[in-house]
Amino acid sequence: MSSSAAPVLHWFLPTGGDGRDPGGVTAVQGRTAAATRRGAGLDYLAQVARAAEQAGFAKLLTPVGLGCVDPWVLTPAVAAVTERIGFLVAFRAGLAQPTLIAQQADTFRRLFGDRIALNVVTGGDPVEQRAYGDHLPKDERYVRTGELMRVVRALLDGGAVDLDGRHVRVENARLHEPSVESPVPLYFGGASPEAEEVAARHAEVQLLWGEPPAAVAERVARVREKAARAGRALRFGIRLHVVTRDTSAEAWREADRILAGFDPEAVRASQERFARMDSTGQARMTALHGGSAENLTVSPNLWAGIGLVREGAGTALVGSHDEVAQRLFEYGRAGVDEFVLSGYPHLEEAYRVGEEVAPRLRALTEAAGTETAAGVRADGTGTTTGEVAA
Repeated sequence: MSSSAAPVLHWFLPTGGDGRDPGGVTAVQGRTAAATRRGAGLDYLAQVARAAEQAGFAKLLTPVGLGCVDPWVLTPAVAAVTERIGFLVAFRAGLAQPTLIAQQADTFRRLFGDRIALNVVTGGDPVEQRAYGDHLPKDERYVRTGELMRVVRALLDGGAVDLDGRHVRVENARLHEPSVESPVPLYFGGASPEAEEVAARHAEVQLLWGEPPAAVAERVARVREKAARAGRALRFGIRLHVVTRDTSAEAWREADRILAGFDPEAVRASQERFARMDSTGQARMTALHGGSAENLTVSPNLWAGIGLVREGAGTALVGSHDEVAQRLFEYGRAGVDEFVLSGYPHLEEAYRVGEEVAPRLRALTEAAGTETAAGVRADGTGTTTGEVAA
């Protein structure tokens, strides 16, 4: 994100249940009652969606996995009781054929317009993949994901496809009068070299998990270069939890409360499960804390405590509203264009983040744009005559 670009903020729809405390999301595992006190019923999830819509978020990310309700069934029901908010619908590549996926997405946009985007998930837990009937090794899963994204993209753009790939084989595939005026962007996450190649060639938005800004900047630069070699340009998004309060002390007290509520046995079991996964992104999340509750602050205001029990996105920005907005702004300076945020519980925190953090982030971005237009660098050092501010 350039320093003058408007930040795009999304929220998370807790389709595995919700509560004041984190727990597992995408696969069946032991979770504390506090993590799922609010069940993943339509009434509650619609409340979260309406709160996020009112708070100004652009889209809702719906996860996919054995521990969640199915997003293809849920999201149209929630879309019908909201007005504007979009849906970033996750699906597991390889569990359905690409023509059907494209048809489902096109049906959604016929009914609800440009309120859908797709989050393509390759899958990083071999045990869960086998439970779905998928026995491919990791490298082949990424080959299949790339082939699938190629077909889905072409179909949603109104094309006809013939592909005799290693895993995906379709003949004369096409959609009936597709609603091409409403674009359906493809979001994709993954940290391995294979995942980065897929993103560079097929995604519109590469999703990252919340590592320190320097690590994020390094990944953005690397994938951006790979995309450029393929003649493409990518946007980048980041997935982060947020613990934000009026003061920094209040926010850290809440983080301490969350940490104190973790059952040591749940932490042990979660870390054991994460260790057997073949996800590079999960390994990077785990490396931030090493399974230990010591030294969980891995970068200014970046706390890795949630990753002790929750797979996937395991870091939170913890601090005052001003501090959290500043850290998000710094991720924007590192190349992040979109932010997929969440907080516990998701209903109340949607309002808090939307009302307190979002306007502060917009103000920082607007101020940086004004400085750049005036020939002053965002770091305050100024520019020499004739130099264009970056």
